[in-house]
Amino acid sequence: MLSREFLKKLYSTMVRIRICEESFIEPILSGEIRCPVHLYSGEEAIATGVCLALSVKDYVFGTHRSHGHYLAKGGDMQGLIAEIYGKETGCSRGRGGSMHLISPEMGMVGSAPIVAGTISLALGAALASSIRREKRVTVSFFGDGATGEGVLYESLNFAALKRLPIIFVCENNFYATHMPIRECRPQNNIFKIGKPFGIQSHRVDGNDVLKVYEVSKNAVGLCRKGRGPVFIEFMTYRLRGHVGPDDNIQGTHTDIRSKEELEKWRKKDPVKKFEKFLIKNRILGEEELRRIKWEAEEEVKEAHRYAKMSHYPKPEELVKNVFKEVDA
Repeated sequence: MLSREFLKKLYSTMVRIRICEESFIEPILSGEIRCPVHLYSGEEAIATGVCLALSVKDYVFGTHRSHGHYLAKGGDMQGLIAEIYGKETGCSRGRGGSMHLISPEMGMVGSAPIVAGTISLALGAALASSIRREKRVTVSFFGDGATGEGVLYESLNFAALKRLPIIFVCENNFYATHMPIRECRPQNNIFKIGKPFGIQSHRVDGNDVLKVYEVSKNAVGLCRKGRGPVFIEFMTYRLRGHVGPDDNIQGTHTDIRSKEELEKWRKKDPVKKFEKFLIKNRILGEEELRRIKWEAEEEVKEAHRYAKMSHYPKPEELVKNVFKEVDA
C-alpha cells in the first residue's frame, strides 16, 4: 500500500511538469523562446510513474519530448528552463536547447531529437552496468514512431540475449509527428514486438499514474534480479501540438487531429484523473491540492526569472563543452 506522502509526491511531480510545460506557451508565441519545444502536457503520468520507481543511481535516456523525464528524474527546474532560453546557466550550457537535456548527477544521462537515437545508447549503458554488476537499471524512453526504426529491434535482441537490466518504455500517443498510427502499422499492437525475443511485455494505461508506477516498480525489480529486459507500452496522448503549443497557428493547419478526438482525451487528463482519485479517497483535500499547484507555479516563475537574467553563451565560446580537450 502506497503511503500518503508518496501519493502526494506522485501528484506534485505531475503538477510541476504540467505547470512547467504550460509556462512555455506565451514566450514561444511571443518569440522570446526560439528553439523548437516539444511539450509533454498530457503524458505526465508516464515520466512520473516510471522515474519514481527508480533510484537516483538508475539511468534514464530520453527523446525530443523529454522535459517530463528530466524533471521526474530530479533534474533542476532552473537548469531546464534556462536551457530552453538558450542561456549559459542551462543544463547543457545553452548549447542544446529543449531536446538536449542532461543531469548526470540525477541519472538523466541525456536526450536527443533523433527518432530512436538514444535506444542503443541506453542499451550500452545497461550492458556496462551488467558487466560491472552494479544492480543499476536503465530506462529507454521512446515514442511510437521509433518502432519503425531498425535499431529498436537490434537492441531488443541484444538485450534479451544478454538479459540486460533495461526497461524499454514506449510512450504511444498515437501519432508519429502528424502521421496517425493506423498509417504506420497494420495493427496497433506495439507491446507485442518484444515477445518474439522472449521479453516480458505489457500494455498499460499511460494516463493512470498508479498503474504506471505499479508496472514500472515490478519491471525495475525484475531487472535488479537479473531477469530483464522488460518492454512496456504506455497508451497516452499529447494535449499540445507536435512541436509548440498548437499545430494550427500563424495561418497553418498541420494538426490532423479532430476537435472531438482532442476533447475525448482532455477528459482523460492524467493530472485531473489523479486529483479526483485523491479527493474521492480523502488522501488530499482541495486546499492542499491548490497549495501544491501554487508552490509549483512560484517555482516555475522564479525559474523563468532566473533564465531571463542569465547570460547567453559568448559567441567565441561556440564549441566550448562540445569536445573534450586532451593534451597531446
